[in-house]
Amino acid sequence: MSAVSTAEARPLSRRNLVATLVTGYVPIVLAILVVILPLGYMILSSFKTPSDVITQKLVVLPDPWHPQNYRDAAQVVPFARLFLNSAIVTVVGAGIKVLLAILTAYALVFVRFPGKRYVFWAVLATLMVPPQVSVVPNFTFISGLGGQDTYWGIILPGLGSGFGTFLLRQSFLQLPADVLEAAETDGAGHWRRLWRMVVPMAAPSIATVALVNIVFEWNDYLWPLVIVSNPSMMTLPVGLTLLQNSESSAASYGIVMAGTVMVLLPVLLVFAALQRYIVTGLTQGAVKG
Repeated sequence: MSAVSTAEARPLSRRNLVATLVTGYVPIVLAILVVILPLGYMILSSFKTPSDVITQKLVVLPDPWHPQNYRDAAQVVPFARLFLNSAIVTVVGAGIKVLLAILTAYALVFVRFPGKRYVFWAVLATLMVPPQVSVVPNFTFISGLGGQDTYWGIILPGLGSGFGTFLLRQSFLQLPADVLEAAETDGAGHWRRLWRMVVPMAAPSIATVALVNIVFEWNDYLWPLVIVSNPSMMTLPVGLTLLQNSESSAASYGIVMAGTVMVLLPVLLVFAALQRYIVTGLTQGAVKG
């Protein structure tokens, strides 16, 4: 073996270190900066005075710190009511989605019935339809049922999502079949096998589906904007529009930033609590189709 080949084979050789930095750490750092810098700027701007926000000079840290922006934002828009609306829509909507995904995925994997493959294809078809396409039909349907300015009118159209079913089906396919067969031999029915065995073993995937649905329901803007006209029934993302419209001058950017931080903070806390399940949940069903 030549000296060059020997040098390249060493883990700490210059060539290996450069390749690791260029193909590994540099892209990761750039991706993190793309996410962190706008978020950090938004949080810092929420504490800035109007003069620091609209200045032509780059002001990174607030000087002085101005927490009055948060009080002003809460006074302009009824954040307590909007937070309650978003919490109800998110908890109920995401909870029903997760429950439907668990039941549907279990049936597609462990229950024998004719046309199972076609049902799964129909579930996949829902992933290929952009939600914007169904806004007008959903509005006509929900309005005809009297669902405008109601919680169920906001929640119902979003229940027809196949993402959770698809992910949990792939996860359930990876579960040890011998354990479930032994439980069936001992007389455990479908309901007992589902909640006593399948759900605990697939907990990371279920947590991932729950997190994705929570984030989607909390941040959903288009459908609540269309179906709700009563300000007391608006959710937080729609409430930001009210805040932006009422505080449209450049001097009020700090107030708008403060409102945005209050909207994002609950989602960030939920993500921090469930983030350890994300990678496990997304990769648990990546082997078998």
